[in-house]
Amino acid sequence: MHAITIPEPGGPEALVWDEVPDPVPGEGEVLVEVVASAVNRADILQRQGNYQPPPGASPYPGLECSGRIAALGPGVSGWAVGDEVCALLAGGGYAEKVAVPSGQLLPVPEGVDLRQAAALPEVVCTVWSNVFMVAHLRPTETLLVHGGSSGIGTMAIQLAKAAGARVAVTAGTKEKLDQCAELGADILINYREQDFVEEIRRATDGAGADVILDNMGAKYLDRNVRALAVNGRLAIIGLQGGAKGELNIGALLGKRAAISATSLRGRPLGEKAAIVAAVREHVWPLIADGHVRPVVDREVPLSEAAAAQRVVEESGHIGKVLLVTS
Repeated sequence: MHAITIPEPGGPEALVWDEVPDPVPGEGEVLVEVVASAVNRADILQRQGNYQPPPGASPYPGLECSGRIAALGPGVSGWAVGDEVCALLAGGGYAEKVAVPSGQLLPVPEGVDLRQAAALPEVVCTVWSNVFMVAHLRPTETLLVHGGSSGIGTMAIQLAKAAGARVAVTAGTKEKLDQCAELGADILINYREQDFVEEIRRATDGAGADVILDNMGAKYLDRNVRALAVNGRLAIIGLQGGAKGELNIGALLGKRAAISATSLRGRPLGEKAAIVAAVREHVWPLIADGHVRPVVDREVPLSEAAAAQRVVEESGHIGKVLLVTS
């Protein structure tokens, strides 16, 4: 088969389309013939040499895919060769085939094209686990989503609205904010021109956001705490603004607030399977009913992954950029 390899860390040109051995499904795994994958920020970090796959994972980038089951490993039940699926991966999505633990498989949701299903697993599992399983967003509460037009952001808007919450977003252009509004966002904040702390307080009569989903890390840490409501919850899922920041613990105590920080890739298989099962139970019906949908900016041939990563690295997209095998 062919896959995108990274012989040496570097810029997008470091991604090499090469012939590699086919993976063999192990105990509890299935082999998926990949129809599409998607570009995530973690893939860019891996290409740069800053985010290595966990032990035992595929060395190729790609944290999600869609395709058809080509073979079943020992001990797999409930799936059959030929099933159309999408999957949460620890790596290997930038390839024509990938071995996947069966607990990380999902059926393609009703009404979703097989290729576009590749836009779902990573973002849905990230949003559901952080916003609902950890931060426990409730109806009528306010969620602030940084990077509202990203793959994570576009999914967070839809799931929060489906849950009856009010949604505020930050984005850097009118076009991106308009797209967020179309998905249901109530409060639109241009972070280049407005202070999101002031805007969220103004929109909530001084109360602040009950939950904040943050992809920036250190750069936004102090302002995120100031933007939280009493009993607010800050969920950090990215470090685009740095890894080390100063925390005003007094402000956190005064608001009786909580901070969580999680990632999916390195979690034990059992934890990933539990998240995937929760997504199948709670989110897949929303997709089948049309309340939630994948947002895809464009499709790029897998062999041209470098061009696709340039788009994401420069934030030149809305939603997800897919890599397709044909």
